[in-house]
Amino acid sequence: MATAEVFHALGFMQMLDVYGEMPYTQAISSIASPTFDDGKTIYYGCMAKLDNAISLFNKTQDAAAPAFSKGDMWNNGDVSKWIKLCYGLKARYMLKLSKKSDLYNPDSILYCLSKAPQSNADNIVQPSFNNSTVTDYLLGDPVVTNGNWNYAGYGSNQRISQYHYNLLTNMRASGITDPRMTKIVPASMSDIKLDASKKVASYTWNRSKGVDSYGPSTRLVKGGATSIIAPTYATANTPIKYTIADATERTNFIAAQVLAGRTHTIDGTSVTVTYNAGSIFINSTNYLYSGDTSYVNMRTFSLATGGTNEMDLNWYPSTAANTAGAVASTGSFQIRPVSDQEILTYHEMCFIKAEVYMRKGDKANAHAAYMEGVRAHLNMMQAKLSEWQAAGYASVNPDMAPMNPNDITAYLASNAICQAAGNLTMSDIMLQKYIAMGCSIENWNDMRRFNFSTGNVGGFGVVYPGYDRGPLFAGQDIYIGASKTDPRYWQRRWKLPTTLELNYNLTNVLAVNAHAADPDIWSMPIWWDCASDDEYYSYIK
Repeated sequence: MATAEVFHALGFMQMLDVYGEMPYTQAISSIASPTFDDGKTIYYGCMAKLDNAISLFNKTQDAAAPAFSKGDMWNNGDVSKWIKLCYGLKARYMLKLSKKSDLYNPDSILYCLSKAPQSNADNIVQPSFNNSTVTDYLLGDPVVTNGNWNYAGYGSNQRISQYHYNLLTNMRASGITDPRMTKIVPASMSDIKLDASKKVASYTWNRSKGVDSYGPSTRLVKGGATSIIAPTYATANTPIKYTIADATERTNFIAAQVLAGRTHTIDGTSVTVTYNAGSIFINSTNYLYSGDTSYVNMRTFSLATGGTNEMDLNWYPSTAANTAGAVASTGSFQIRPVSDQEILTYHEMCFIKAEVYMRKGDKANAHAAYMEGVRAHLNMMQAKLSEWQAAGYASVNPDMAPMNPNDITAYLASNAICQAAGNLTMSDIMLQKYIAMGCSIENWNDMRRFNFSTGNVGGFGVVYPGYDRGPLFAGQDIYIGASKTDPRYWQRRWKLPTTLELNYNLTNVLAVNAHAADPDIWSMPIWWDCASDDEYYSYIK
């Protein structure tokens, strides 16, 4: 009963985070067209569920009942960890109210944190596996693999952003590379040479660049917002003829081929490049796309999606590449089939504590929590990487091997980390949290709470510097704000699913949010993203 309350809170709070308004009071009922509830109702309903879960967890289970550990993949029946999860979730959810001066309560958050996870030993994660070809009957997704992998490491279109990449290579303008970078940013093989049996004999690693969509976006401006192309494997020497009318572009292109040591010929405005057998290349005659191998996708294989070896989680663009051993992506730490699904972690608790103390003006305690959060995440990653190495994954994929301990020590003492409490900024805290949380929805929740890079929250300045809509922005009908200071400038929620809610339950949808079907609903703040109830209701009425 207690765990059911926890899952209730997790599920409905995430739907609140994403959609703003949902069926809640009538959601789990026999009513085919349930009424919708506003965000405030959903929020307090979820908090009540966590309180009830804590009460239930503190009861004694009947001796004749099945062991709680049976089926408990998160905590192996450890009730104390479930209680810590409840308090950690309460702290996470109460932090969402940071814009609401009448509801935000820092001391209550700190109290919950005192009963939440206190070390990495208290982390709550869902273990994942690559030991089955069984897929679910609805979507065909593998059933035992990591959920994050299903949406961020399964296809060929997900890549690291320049924004994320810069945090890992130039945090605080230090020019220092984070030891986590090579574990998060994928790599592919380059300069491949094949032996007589057409197996990879030698190569170098090509660490991905970040896709720039917030700054100049030079590559995307030239080719289009969705123009980055997935690579192909050359089974034989393959000539590609490019026609490049612009002389400067042609000169730069030729220089790139010379630097790469590729055979090429020039005929007027045409340049023909030969990609040798074993090459991972872009099979297109558009020269703009030829360098897209530098943007390595985040994909990895599983046994159920083309993999042939339980220990080999690399991605290969074809069967021939797999046979040859030509790796097109090593994947990323959080989104492999065998990555842990992070439900609630100690490092998140540390960063919440750092933010709360920073808001209270207590920089000393904020700095201590900030440092502990960075260390906790590094230690959590290192433990998982060591586990993977012991299991044999790292012998096939070097990005799954542990970090160099000396690199960790040097990083923690470097200018990438704020070393003095008096110099700590909210941006320092939140950008390290951004790295640690990775693809968690909490990063988006945090960015909304600070209005992204607007710099108009709590006197903390710009918390996410450099983040913007970018030069390719073309969604004025979706994000209608004309400037950063307008809340409607930013992505604030998702539109409700059209197939079910907007087609079959529209009357109830519009009864709670008159604008739910509008094209610009994407930029409408949800309840906890507003400073007051009056502001929230002004949007949805």
